[in-house]
Amino acid sequence: MMTYNNIYTDTPENIKRAAQIIQNGGLVAFPTDTVYGLGANVYNPKAVAAIFAAKGRPTFDPLISHIAEIDFLPEYAQTDDRAIALAKHFWPGPLTFVLKRKDNNPSLDLVCSGLPNIAVRMPNHPMALRLIKESGVPIAAPSANKFKCISPTTAEHVASGLGDKVDMILDGGPCAIGVETTIIDLTTPNMVMLRAGGLSKEAIEEFTGEKVLISHGDPNKPSAPGQLLKHYAPRIPMRINVPEQEVCDDEFFIGFGNVKGAHLNLSPTGDLQEAAAHLFAYMRLAESQSEFKKIAMSPIPMSGLGLAINDRIKRASYQE
Repeated sequence: MMTYNNIYTDTPENIKRAAQIIQNGGLVAFPTDTVYGLGANVYNPKAVAAIFAAKGRPTFDPLISHIAEIDFLPEYAQTDDRAIALAKHFWPGPLTFVLKRKDNNPSLDLVCSGLPNIAVRMPNHPMALRLIKESGVPIAAPSANKFKCISPTTAEHVASGLGDKVDMILDGGPCAIGVETTIIDLTTPNMVMLRAGGLSKEAIEEFTGEKVLISHGDPNKPSAPGQLLKHYAPRIPMRINVPEQEVCDDEFFIGFGNVKGAHLNLSPTGDLQEAAAHLFAYMRLAESQSEFKKIAMSPIPMSGLGLAINDRIKRASYQE
């Protein structure tokens, strides 16, 4: 197994060191409840630019800002009773809000890709929250991987993908949820889901009593992360919604539920939470093997977390 010299364990000293790197304009990869993030000081445009450069990500694709306390939200973005109620109920957790920016602070232009809105979340991971608090600033952080590639759910995934482009990688173990946050737009009277993710549409609707509309956005002008047509992609072609009897001999088969002959199974019992947690790690294993030249994946139900899983694999399998 490969060893990496920029991965650090969870100690107070390492958190303090990571926070100093953030304060000094460097990049720190850190665990969240969803996937590993590549973090920089949200108010330092040069540091934020380094995120885009390290990932090879276009600057028109906005980033999510991470905070550690709900009380900070009104200082940072325009809020209302609905936003605060949602935050108190679902934060920390896998839910990102798109809100109007508090002011026209030019230092936030790059994080927001020049848009009048800002994306904010509070991650449900003790290591992430300690890092944000110790840093004393919100941390801008997309997933800590090369642009369009499979998202990382372990510190080793980050190191193998980004190498020494990251000043420090904090190791908090495998991510519990395994797919990115759900993003909802709160700048309009109706809540609009801009990206399906780790919190189900049904859970939001049950809490608010309101219908959540779905928008897939404009891939040429993203209003939130994760709206590009091709994203989360393995290095080899992938087909989705493939019944087990239609898997070809040259395809590595990732199954779901009670299927036979799967090389890996996201969840033999059909548990969508388990499937989401395994998704990116299994796609990485599939792309790294040499026996098969393609990947096939079982159909995944379109309910609950299945909405997020289907969003990811649809983009991962998109042929440009």
